[in-house]
Amino acid sequence: MVTTSRMTEAPAAVRLCQFLWREQQAPRREFTTAVSLHSHTLHSKERLGFIPRYAERVPIIRGLVRKQEERYHQIHGYPVDYRTGWWTPPLSPREAFDLERTQIEQQLGMDGLVSLTDHDDIEAPMHLHVLSELKHVPISVEWTVPFGTSFFHLGIHNLPVDHAKSIMDVLRAYTANPDEDTLPGIFDMLTGYPNVLVVLNHPLWDEPCIGADAHRNLLLLFTARFRQWLHAAELNGLRYWAENKCVIEYAAENRLPLISGGDRHGCEPNGNVNLTNARCFNGFVDEVRNDGVSKILFLNHYREPVKLRLIQGLVDALRDYPEFPAGRRLWSDRVYFEKPDGTIRTLSSVWKGGGPPVVRWFVACVRRLECQTTRIALRRAFFQYELPEHEEVA
Repeated sequence: MVTTSRMTEAPAAVRLCQFLWREQQAPRREFTTAVSLHSHTLHSKERLGFIPRYAERVPIIRGLVRKQEERYHQIHGYPVDYRTGWWTPPLSPREAFDLERTQIEQQLGMDGLVSLTDHDDIEAPMHLHVLSELKHVPISVEWTVPFGTSFFHLGIHNLPVDHAKSIMDVLRAYTANPDEDTLPGIFDMLTGYPNVLVVLNHPLWDEPCIGADAHRNLLLLFTARFRQWLHAAELNGLRYWAENKCVIEYAAENRLPLISGGDRHGCEPNGNVNLTNARCFNGFVDEVRNDGVSKILFLNHYREPVKLRLIQGLVDALRDYPEFPAGRRLWSDRVYFEKPDGTIRTLSSVWKGGGPPVVRWFVACVRRLECQTTRIALRRAFFQYELPEHEEVA
């Protein structure tokens, strides 16, 4: 369990986290509500820029990717620009909301609050607000903040409904044309709303791969300049425990409360939640923002190897869903690219029959990972590889 305060130093890491597999009944004895933070829907654009970066690390894949890039250039007359492509998670806003709330109600036997945070987009919670029974859902976003040679992701939770779209316009404009001198004004605007919560998501994840030391130096610079507007740092449910322990130390050094964030993109619900007795999201924000109090619970599936869970997320992204509406059924329906003339196409509209052989081969290989025998073998391999981290939470 995490309990931190701006007025006191965070306790030692060993005392900070509560794990459901150790105390199945503990959350219900003390709390009434669990809060799911930081998860994604089909409105979240997940960029494809990672493809050449990761392909370079695997010789076989590197050669296949380069071959397809050359063929693309010959056919279209211009090179592949991965920056113009993206994929989207499979779940709709309602499906994602129900997945998170159902986990809380059925696994924990508690009331559930859910804050969905797509990348630079608030359409998911805005769509949920059309339903009268879901008008209480917070309007939230994961904002991309370019900074130096990298970027940070901030969870901006609980925007005021009447101003959410105009605020989102300001955030998108900064992401498109960053000017660090304007950030204090934007943070003043956000924190000027008393029920908004600003969270530094997965602060130690070097997502653009600039190097761990370079990323940490940027993080420390970012924190030094903007700490006064940050309400919490995230312990991420899809990052390694060793990294989360370093986040605990970082938060203690900077007197930041800690908060949960599952970062779900596929069909597995978040791996951690916050615990509270607040009856609404405003009350939860008040606990974290004004009292510096946050209580975090890691759920049973966080104990699974992170690599295996990330692979499962990839399987979810590359799976076909025949029960979905037309336009969402095929994995290639959920991959998009923007042509030089500005038109947007889905991969399925361009690649018939599943695409080139190398793509069909890759997708088939990924789908085989759902085989139970394969999963057992991977679980054993990853547990051995990740054992030092998992010993901490066994």
